[in-house]
Amino acid sequence: MTYRDRARGCLLGLAAGDALGAPAENLTPEEIRRRWGRLTEIEGGGTDDTEYAIFAAGLLAEHGHGLTSALVAAAYRERVIPAVTGPMRGAGFSELGTVQALRRGLEPPLTGLVHQHGWSDGLAMRAAPYGVFCPGDPAEAARLV
Repeated sequence: MTYRDRARGCLLGLAAGDALGAPAENLTPEEIRRRWGRLTEIEGGGTDDTEYAIFAAGLLAEHGHGLTSALVAAAYRERVIPAVTGPMRGAGFSELGTVQALRRGLEPPLTGLVHQHGWSDGLAMRAAPYGVFCPGDPAEAARLV
């Protein structure tokens, strides 16, 4: 198996897992068992978590190791903020915290420090493209994240 195969598997697994789990989001294990027994089929597709992982991957493809927090903030202003038309549309709570901070005129790193949502699963999913981009160099992946 090549590195490219493993990278593809990581990103496709991320998207498939997101899509598989989407119907059960925010449900308890008991509720999931009651409704489905076990989720084995993808119903409808993924969530904004996959979209933001693709967004991160696109920024890495565009800027490579030159990616900066200023470029990410500019991309949010250009591509994300115009798409967020109301609460929880096109963004989860961690993204909305960043959107609200940018709308208030804050710049990174303050945009990530003014809300308490740095623990969401979407943030973990968006880290995958950085690991794929920086194999064997966790310090560089962390810097880019």
